[in-house]
Amino acid sequence: MMDNVSVITMLTLSGLGGIGNYRVTLFALTLLCYCVSWLVNVTIIVAVIVDKNLHEPMYIFLCNLCINALYGTAGFYPKFLSDLLSHTHVISYAGCLLQGFVLHSSACADFSLLALMAYDRYVAICQPLVYHSVMTKQKVCVFVFLAWLVPFFLLFLSTITTSMSRLCGSHIPKIYCVNWLVSNLACTASIANVIIPAFNYTFYLGHVGFVVWSYMYLIKSCRSSKENRSKFMQTCVPHLFSLIVVVGSLLFDLLYMRFGSKTLSESVQNFMAIEFLLVPPIVNPLMYGFKLTKVRHRIVYFICDKSSCFKTEAVANLQ
Repeated sequence: MMDNVSVITMLTLSGLGGIGNYRVTLFALTLLCYCVSWLVNVTIIVAVIVDKNLHEPMYIFLCNLCINALYGTAGFYPKFLSDLLSHTHVISYAGCLLQGFVLHSSACADFSLLALMAYDRYVAICQPLVYHSVMTKQKVCVFVFLAWLVPFFLLFLSTITTSMSRLCGSHIPKIYCVNWLVSNLACTASIANVIIPAFNYTFYLGHVGFVVWSYMYLIKSCRSSKENRSKFMQTCVPHLFSLIVVVGSLLFDLLYMRFGSKTLSESVQNFMAIEFLLVPPIVNPLMYGFKLTKVRHRIVYFICDKSSCFKTEAVANLQ
């Protein structure tokens, strides 16, 4: 029996068995959400890259947050769109591990980047005189590099330990792969599969704790200064909103996956599963685009400039 379980190469996914006649409709809506996610995130990324006035730490972190959103959604949407048009919902074992790595590392990178943005706002508002000496270009590059490297390294370790387990099952009770669900298919429990995820959860909960602490300190500091209150409302509110959206969506999915009732309808379970892949990648760029004045002005200027060019070209063609 042990020789047989070691050769499992394909896993089945659940959650799409009852879509029936709604297959094409769900595909169109999912594709629309994916396109909107790309549109809003690429808009922010291009605005930050093109406008030299946005080459500041806060906007650089925001740009990386949008890049990470595209990276994370790329691990889910293409496979999910393919499954919506297919009658068999399977994934290779290697593909499942890769999907789990992308989704997990993207979520962890979100926490890292949000923690950096909180630190940036803390220094900018509470220690403005030393801001430019603390947040130098070199330090910002190092911070961004670590914000990507650490999640990749930690999730690489987690994925490697998961891949070393022998499997006694091939069914994933979810519409996408999660390392925890894959490890549940192992024939024997592994200490590494417990310790490494526990460390990762603790490490990134520490990020959340740091952000909460920094905002408590910011709120306390801003109460005595009208200028600081203005800075807080303009730059910190969208960041705080993003943190609530990301943490809320992820915790909602993680807690339901482990402790939630399985008596809920399949469609409700699927929505809970994809909430953190659907809401933050769209809402966060929109929130920053509307709230941050420099980003909004850059986008509006670009759109108006392009529209005026098109009008001028149309008039010239008519003449």
